[in-house]
Amino acid sequence: MKNLDDLWPPFAVPPSRRRATPRSQRGRREAALSRDEIVRAAIALADAEGAEAINMRRIAKEVDAGTMSLYWHIASKEHLLDLMLDAIEAEDETAEPSGSWQKDLAQVARRERAALLRHRWRLEVMADRPPQGPNGLLHIERSLACLDDLGVDTRMAVQILTTVNTYVTGSVLNETREIRAEEEQAAAGLSKQKIEAGMAEWRARLQESGLFPRLVRVFVEGIDPGAAESRDERFEFGLSCVLDGITARLAT
Repeated sequence: MKNLDDLWPPFAVPPSRRRATPRSQRGRREAALSRDEIVRAAIALADAEGAEAINMRRIAKEVDAGTMSLYWHIASKEHLLDLMLDAIEAEDETAEPSGSWQKDLAQVARRERAALLRHRWRLEVMADRPPQGPNGLLHIERSLACLDDLGVDTRMAVQILTTVNTYVTGSVLNETREIRAEEEQAAAGLSKQKIEAGMAEWRARLQESGLFPRLVRVFVEGIDPGAAESRDERFEFGLSCVLDGITARLAT
């Protein structure tokens, strides 16, 4: 296959590699260092501490090399972020087609959700990044292949895939917000009893105001729309609604 470095879109941070310095002029560790190793270390750091932890000095420490040695492989922090995002796109293998576009597209959505939850910093970084890298493009290509037998034109296939991807991104954004709230409560040392007591007091104030009868009913019936144990169920419900809606639209 053609070198994937040749397939980055125009105006993206260039993935060019600097000409190698003779080994005798470089330390042993620097000579053994690879771009993939740097990217893997950066992803692990972001997973553990968030995207704000990413800087070249910190990554150099993680790979036990000098900061300047990273620049033989990575042009800049922006280049590193692009490579990190693109590396994540290559983590999951594409499943064999099942013959059902709904099932195949649902699997694409589930894998994307899982990847976003594994790397929660990714949503934050994606918002400021240029178009997809080569692994991201391969992911789109394989996702579009799920729709080959649907009998729709290219524009409709892209709209269908975009609709599903938009649902996944929005769903994970909401899940990430819930998870962050749970982590903040735990960091503040709030016990389950304190949280429940605070919610009960809040519910009482809402009910007393008379402004939120439907919302109060949600609480009275014991429905927690942000419950951790219902996240999978909520995602699957929304995904089935999206796919059912696309199916109905195609039938008209």
